[in-house]
Amino acid sequence: MESLNGFAVFVQVAETRSFVAAGRLLGVSASAVGKSVARLEERLGVRLFHRSTRSMTLTAEGAMLLERSRRILAEIEAAEQELSQASGAPRGRLRISLPQVSALVLPVLGEFMQAYPDIELDLDFTDQMVDVIEEGFDAVVRTGEPSDSRLTARRLGRFRSLLVASPDYLARYGTPQVPADLLQHRCLHYRFGHSGKLEVWALRQEPGAPALHLPTAMVCNNIETRVCFALQGLGIAYLPDFSIREFLADGRLHSVLENDVQRTGVFHVLWPASRHPSPKVRVLVDFLCERVFPEPSN
Repeated sequence: MESLNGFAVFVQVAETRSFVAAGRLLGVSASAVGKSVARLEERLGVRLFHRSTRSMTLTAEGAMLLERSRRILAEIEAAEQELSQASGAPRGRLRISLPQVSALVLPVLGEFMQAYPDIELDLDFTDQMVDVIEEGFDAVVRTGEPSDSRLTARRLGRFRSLLVASPDYLARYGTPQVPADLLQHRCLHYRFGHSGKLEVWALRQEPGAPALHLPTAMVCNNIETRVCFALQGLGIAYLPDFSIREFLADGRLHSVLENDVQRTGVFHVLWPASRHPSPKVRVLVDFLCERVFPEPSN
């Protein structure tokens, strides 16, 4: 093991070209790093570095040793990881931040609990941005493109927004033919909790046309209420397609202005970046990616 440690120190020095920088990364003094390299050179009988007061470069023998040392250390690391994963069944507390779209994730998380009974789920539902690392989350599910370089992300799937109403509502108020017709309708809106602003309905408009100030029949901060009120014939709602698929399929809701609704989005699952995520995070990510937006069967 002492010999392997010497090679690890050598690789760190070769990559940083500095005893001080290598020591800082390894948590030891520059003097200890220098002595380790000297012992390795003595044992191998070759000079590994050309050293001067201003620079440090690899000798030909050092360059050859660096290439082989990297391969050896990578193989050892991979073997340790495989053994660790084989012996470590997923277990423990798993803290997850989720958007307030329970219809999308709750059935899948219920299946996950059955598949992994040794994992304890701690679920936090919010549409506000959270600091995954600072707030101690193991993983988060969010819309939009990832922007935090400290996190690893995998795409769960895409969705699109639709304008929907019940057949009864459309029979009473008529079916809008162009976006401006919505000015004569009852609109069911969503309010963002963190800003208090209403969600903008992304509708196709002619260039230069003024923004539509849509009527407000009801405002809430979740999906379920808008779905419920739309089913009761109380207005037109702007909703993600995954929340209303069954109601569109059985005719309880109809889509309107489908060619004029322009918003699409994407869900990602994100977790703190690591070369070797814990088994519980790994199985969660795989489970969500396979089931939240399953690929349609042929």
